[in-house]
Amino acid sequence: MRIVMVAECFLPQINGVANTARHVADRLLARGHQLLIIAAGPGPDTYNGVRVLRARSFGIPGYKEIPVGLPDPAIERAMAEFKPDLVHLAAPFALGAYGLRSARRLGLPTVAVFQTDLAGFARQYPWFAKADRGCWAWIRRIHSRCDRTLAPSSPTVAQLVQEGVPRVYHWGRGVNLELFDPAHRIEAWRREISPDGKPIVGYVGRLAAEKKVKRLAELNDLDCHVVVVGDGPDRTSLEATLPNATFLGMRRGTDLASIFAGLDVFVHTGEHETFCQTIQEAQASGVAAVGPAAGGPLDLIRPGETGLLFEPGTPGSLREAVRTLLDNPEARTAMAAAGRRRVQTRTWPAVVDDLIDRHYTEVLAEAAAVRRAA
Repeated sequence: MRIVMVAECFLPQINGVANTARHVADRLLARGHQLLIIAAGPGPDTYNGVRVLRARSFGIPGYKEIPVGLPDPAIERAMAEFKPDLVHLAAPFALGAYGLRSARRLGLPTVAVFQTDLAGFARQYPWFAKADRGCWAWIRRIHSRCDRTLAPSSPTVAQLVQEGVPRVYHWGRGVNLELFDPAHRIEAWRREISPDGKPIVGYVGRLAAEKKVKRLAELNDLDCHVVVVGDGPDRTSLEATLPNATFLGMRRGTDLASIFAGLDVFVHTGEHETFCQTIQEAQASGVAAVGPAAGGPLDLIRPGETGLLFEPGTPGSLREAVRTLLDNPEARTAMAAAGRRRVQTRTWPAVVDDLIDRHYTEVLAEAAAVRRAA
């Protein structure tokens, strides 16, 4: 197949959209498919020998490191010259909307991947607080014009359907089981973080309003050490809110994997996650996870079996979930083992093969049937 991928984010950005797009690209190339990548913002113009067409972009307040792509006639020209069989829209919103328009003008079938709850995120920022309905109107407009929309969790599928988006299917996310593994646990790092041997509780992710990291303050009086991995606009205020926590900044690769494996409990605090990849990475690392009873974590955590859920709207609920795991090391170990078993079949090659062999194939067959009937 010949695939054009239009990505709102791609390398060198490091986030869920960019990482998923990269794994899709890697598997497409490994299986011998041909690919053109169109991405927002500056960066390399090739990826593993594939052309990356870089669209002009701008930054938005609070997310200036994430580019917003602008329309460019060169995009449609490149798509027409490449002659793709299908266009893959990775988290379409700005650049993806223009890529969709170009695909429709060229008569190309489209698969869109919904990945970010932009409406939920917008409500966390005063200057965007009233923009959620406008966000949903725009999301509905884009995805209603796609041949198929793929959502990463069953709650997100239900949310899209409720908002009037048609043709929504569930397509999850993979995890790198070679990178995220209990074998990467480093006892020397644990002694450095917790010289008194207390359990280590960790958060990994962006330090921004929508992630609700300030909820970690509920853990201030628990008998544990808290580590925070990541960076973002809220770091300074969070350091004041969490005076006893260790802030490790942005970490990647084997460094990040060893931190995951060194935790006793992993916590994700945000309630607007369409999937929550860090929970899956913690489970692969053999760590018991605590997440909000909302969005993607509802698919990833079976309470009491693979981790615990807390109620986002209930003060103290996070504290109680973490305290339960800290007070019950045997249950914590059992949940960590069950969580690791859960992800063993969720490799990126397996997940992307499902995308190619099921979703791409079905959309192409539907498009062919429409052409024959015309």
